[in-house]
Formats: sequence, structure tokens, C-alpha cells
Amino acid sequence: METIRIGVVGCAGRMGRMLLKTIAEAEGCTIAGGSETPGSPAVGKDLGELAGLSALGQAVVDDPVTLFAGADAVIDFTSPAASVRHAALAAQGQVALVLGTTGLDAEQQAAIERSAVHTPIVQAANMSLGVNVLLALVERAAALLDPDYDIEVFEMHHRWKVDAPSGTALALGRAAAAGRGVVLEEVSQRGRDGITGARNRGDIGFAALRGGDVTGDHTVTFAAEGERIEIAHKASARDVYARGALKAVLWARGKPSGLYSMNDVLGL
Repeated sequence: METIRIGVVGCAGRMGRMLLKTIAEAEGCTIAGGSETPGSPAVGKDLGELAGLSALGQAVVDDPVTLFAGADAVIDFTSPAASVRHAALAAQGQVALVLGTTGLDAEQQAAIERSAVHTPIVQAANMSLGVNVLLALVERAAALLDPDYDIEVFEMHHRWKVDAPSGTALALGRAAAAGRGVVLEEVSQRGRDGITGARNRGDIGFAALRGGDVTGDHTVTFAAEGERIEIAHKASARDVYARGALKAVLWARGKPSGLYSMNDVLGL
């Protein structure tokens, strides 16, 4: 099979650098390029050196149009507004897009779905293979346990994370809601402070912690009188997300246009 050329938008961030390293070390894959926002100090730097590797002779660019023009697939872990633009560029060039950005609102998500009409897009709140197995387990557990089991989603991330709850925590909440046959937005409890009263039966609660350099911890608790079930995933390195994203890229090669998930990639 021919070598696949993979680009990385937001390549200077912690996740971006890990993606570059993972692509460079993967058989059958090559770095097509990397981009950053205009004015970033990373613009012009060598991509290999940015990833902690030997020089590749490829510089970071500040124009994603250039990046998409030379890539078979692009991986995006940036921001909602940027991801909408990147999805449109992918659609124009029929470049496969693997999208790990979280925090998109309804309008932004609709734009991603419109772009997926023209190119394959794999979108996931978390690219870790383990987390996606966790999502399947949570949905199954919620289907088996009645509403006497209170569901609480706990997550902790590093101090630099800007959104809360995390996209993965919300995905876990949606998985639990799907298992129960309810709409998450109708049962979600995302803020407790002061005298809140007793917990409502059937609520799905969220707790978000931020501190240190925690890569990502997620636990879903099913608590009833006399017993408690906890299903957890703890990430200690970002390469688990990078490996999952690369698996998604390789899976998407040759797929028809459409919006896919890691369930599709893993056959769950």
C-alpha cells in the first residue's frame, strides 16, 4: 500500500508535537506538513526538531490551505472555530480529516456534518482506544442498571485545559443516557454549590477537577444503596491519543464521504 501523507494542524502544541512524532515513527506514513496560527513562534521551525526528532527539512507554515493541498489526511486537535474551517478545507480538497477537537456548539457541529458530505471525517471526543471501549461499557452498564443507580461522571485534567466538563466526560454522559434511553441535556447536573437539595432520581452528574499535569482521568460511578460500580480510564501519556488518531487515519483511507466515529474504526 502506498505511503499516506498526513498533516497536523496545531502542530506546535503538546498534542501536535506528539502526533508528529507518532506519524514519523509509523510504517507506511509520512509527515505531509504542519501548521500553526499566524504569529506563532513555531512558524518557520523544522517539524522534526519541533517533535524532538532529527531535522526533516520541512518548516511549520501559518496557512492551513497549503497544508491541506499536500496531504492525503489531516489530524486536527485545535479549537472549535478553527476546526470548522479545517473541515471546510478538507471537504474542498477531499482530504480525510480526523477530528479530536472538543467543545463545539450546535452550529459548529452542523458545519462539520455539512463538510462530511464531501469527505470522510472521523470525529471523536477522545481518540484513545481504551476510552472508546469505556464508552461502550458505560452504555451497556446503564442499560442493565435501573435508575436506582445514580450515575456520576468524574474527570480530572491538567491545569491548562480550557473547557469543562471535558469532551470525554460529556461523551461518557451521553453513553450513559443512551443506555437509559434518555436525553443527556434533560438529566444532566453540572453544577452543585450551596444548599442544592437532595439528588434527583435519574440525574447524570458531572464533576471536573483541574490541576498539575494530569493527562486525563475519567471515572463513571453507578451508586446504589449497598453497592457502587466504578468504571475508569486513566491516561498517563498523550501518545495513546496519537496512536488512536493514527489508527483512525489509516482506517479512513479510501472510505466514502461521511461522518464516522471511533466506534466505526474499532468495529464496536
